[in-house]
Amino acid sequence: MQRRYTTIPPRAARPARVATAAPNPLNRARFFEIDNLHVTLRLGSHRVETLYWGVLGDRWWRNYLHAHSFFEMCYAYEGRGTYRIKDQEHQIDRGDMFLATPGLSHEIISSRTQPLGIYFVSFTLMRLPEHQSSDADRSIDQLFESLGGAQHFVAKPTGMIEHTLELLTEEVSNKSAGFTQAIHGLTSKLLLDVARAYAPTVVAEPLPPLERGSKSIVHTALRYLRDNYSRPLEVRDVAAQVHLSERHLARLFVRETGKSILEFLTDLRIEAASQLLMDDGIPIKQVARNVGYPDAHYFTTLFGKKTGSTPGQFRRQRGTRFRDETKRDALGDGDDNGE
Repeated sequence: MQRRYTTIPPRAARPARVATAAPNPLNRARFFEIDNLHVTLRLGSHRVETLYWGVLGDRWWRNYLHAHSFFEMCYAYEGRGTYRIKDQEHQIDRGDMFLATPGLSHEIISSRTQPLGIYFVSFTLMRLPEHQSSDADRSIDQLFESLGGAQHFVAKPTGMIEHTLELLTEEVSNKSAGFTQAIHGLTSKLLLDVARAYAPTVVAEPLPPLERGSKSIVHTALRYLRDNYSRPLEVRDVAAQVHLSERHLARLFVRETGKSILEFLTDLRIEAASQLLMDDGIPIKQVARNVGYPDAHYFTTLFGKKTGSTPGQFRRQRGTRFRDETKRDALGDGDDNGE
């Protein structure tokens, strides 16, 4: 029997894979470099000065019994160990944060089989005697006062602590534009979260009730007019921006500015037109459109009523105005409508 063969078409060529850069692994050793920035902050009524930043891990280590005149915060990012402080012994696991307050002797012993990896930051807290505390300061002051009197030294904070430490490491590693400002902000976040972990009962000062007074409403309306005067506008458009009825807004606007909304808008447009008219290269019809008046004839008439001269006369006089109500020139010059 004759053997039959089948021809298998060649496989289609696979598209070449586009090489994508692998994300850079976090280099925790760069965390030490924050030391060089000498980060100092004001939080609440306290001046906070960071003294040193660092990382330990990778192999067995022991930090023998010692004490500080400042605070030291440690966060375990991997491994296990033992923390001894104030005649207490605590087993440390990944995700634990442990604190040493000024004057307390303590030591840290890494596990030999699962070496303890930690971030550590030391800092001082000094109350500013002449600082006038605001409502926002008071809750922060309570946090730091509770931190100084902490009776428990190991906490299980939220994952935000580790995330903040990693962000600090990335910032000091990459040194992108603005990194020093970012590190100051992240340090504030870190220290506040540390204090919160040891003083969970301190609550923030309640926000005062938001009083939406007439000045604030009219300020918003004025900004809307200044941002949109070149477009067709009606009172209802402005009222919608501040979520009031037209009548209510109109009353507030007159009370705060002494003008109606339309009067203010007209003055705003005429002032803008006066500036544009100084540029001879812009036709008067275009000036009119640029300030919200598609009808050049109407714009010319209105400009004359407000300034005492037509746009063309204003341009020729370079904005010098000699207004004489008894001898005002006719406002309907032909060249003003079509220029």
